[in-house]
Amino acid sequence: MSELVEIEGLTKAYDAAHVAVNNITLALPKGKIIGLLGPNGSGKTTLIKMINGLLTPTQGRIKINGIPVGLETKAHVAYLPDRTYLTGNQKISEILDYFADFYQDFSREKAEEMLNNLGIEPSTRLKTLSKGNKEKVQLILVMSRSADLYVLDEPIAGVDPAARDYILRTIINNYNPEATVIISTHLIGDIEQVLDEVVFMRYGHLVLYTSVDNIREQHGKSVDAYFREVFAC
Repeated sequence: MSELVEIEGLTKAYDAAHVAVNNITLALPKGKIIGLLGPNGSGKTTLIKMINGLLTPTQGRIKINGIPVGLETKAHVAYLPDRTYLTGNQKISEILDYFADFYQDFSREKAEEMLNNLGIEPSTRLKTLSKGNKEKVQLILVMSRSADLYVLDEPIAGVDPAARDYILRTIINNYNPEATVIISTHLIGDIEQVLDEVVFMRYGHLVLYTSVDNIREQHGKSVDAYFREVFAC
């Protein structure tokens, strides 16, 4: 099976007036870095939460590696949410203990190597780090897993350009090459050089799914420029 993520007729409606994701059908292959792009309110985070089993669809289904999303698929998905989920008073070593206990595919050795490269001691308490370093630590935890699917919700938002560069290098150099990475972001210009494919969403609908090469060849534009044209930004 070449498709890693299979989404069929997926809808999430909170009520009749609030349909966050509207009848999306999509198949995402293995071994790609995919940008999930759209304006605020387009349904990206809702879709991500359903992929991670944090929200239940109103209709439709999602499969990962042929398995319906549920407890079993959590072992296959590494998720970086758009907000911190770590306790600031914890030592990084304690967080590493938690990940090592919870995820069989977590490599403490890889995590400690990346922390060492940043000059961050495991004995450091998370609350003492700068915002950029906190973001880096959270990403290191996710990318130290050997998952089938990495889902990163706004991984470079709110950090300086140097931190963004580090985060993108970490993603490229540490994900399982047989896996797929989904990156949701508003900072398209900063990430498009690492993307293989893009998904455009608006008002809960799938607008476009294509390769970055197709956009450049058929439209003669960068992903950022084409996004602005499609959404009249």
